[in-house]
Amino acid sequence: MATAEGRTLPFTGPEAIDATALETFAYAGPEQEIVTTTREFSAVCPYSGLPDVADLTVRYVPSDCCVELKSLKYYIMSYRSVGIFQEHATARVAEDLQRALNAQRLTVTMTYNVRGGFETTCTVTLTGER
Repeated sequence: MATAEGRTLPFTGPEAIDATALETFAYAGPEQEIVTTTREFSAVCPYSGLPDVADLTVRYVPSDCCVELKSLKYYIMSYRSVGIFQEHATARVAEDLQRALNAQRLTVTMTYNVRGGFETTCTVTLTGER
């Protein structure tokens, strides 16, 4: 019987993540928390190339701009063939969004599908300069 041991599927590195896709628009309203969620985040395991799929939630209190959702979708799609650990993916999304938004507070949470019997949730919270 043949085994899959040692096999990997091809994937790209984190340099393929397209943070330039993120666009913002001006916001000058009252303080509010904005929450956006997708069940469509996927990257790949950097060992096997097999998909890692997660529910992604972004919560932020804007300073002076908001993220444009279509641009967020393109940004998230740029992870699809990237080999990256779950913890690193969560941190990278939070850092890229905070760089674009300079939000008062930004939290990114990813809950990954069960793998090897474990459900993993990663959360990163960043605060902006005021």
